[in-house]
Amino acid sequence: MTTALVLIDLMPRIIALELAPHRGEDVLDRCRRLAAAFRAQGRPVVQVRVERPGVAEQPPGSDFAEGLVEPGDVVVVKRTVGAFHGTDLHGKLRRRGVDTVVLAGLVTTMGVESTARAASDHGYELEFVADAMSGFAADEHEFTVERIFPRFGTVRRADDYR
Repeated sequence: MTTALVLIDLMPRIIALELAPHRGEDVLDRCRRLAAAFRAQGRPVVQVRVERPGVAEQPPGSDFAEGLVEPGDVVVVKRTVGAFHGTDLHGKLRRRGVDTVVLAGLVTTMGVESTARAASDHGYELEFVADAMSGFAADEHEFTVERIFPRFGTVRRADDYR
């Protein structure tokens, strides 16, 4: 079986928010390094971004961060908080033989956590890259990383993936 990296909502308008404990740009840098390590090992990299439903035009900064998506990456556009509901993410992962999902991105208690819960419901093993995600407040992020995510999988750091 295969391990895939799933990066959540690395979009300029979200990266620019006031986040804690890690700045959006720092999360983006770690996610770029993670993606490079996964690609070098021939493992899938999934890039997820959100679009607001029912609006004529998406807000500025709604595309992926510049240079983030590379040829061969799997791209998923979601219209809900999590990346599974209403998308073909599960099918794309299964077709690639993925049984373990490594999650990183923005925001810890929103897109990342919602995607994690659905991934667990779909039977995936989970890993969380604590320093490659951040929240709206440091205490929210830390509570989720220390108390919630260990109930679903293993919490790691970006340097664990080289």
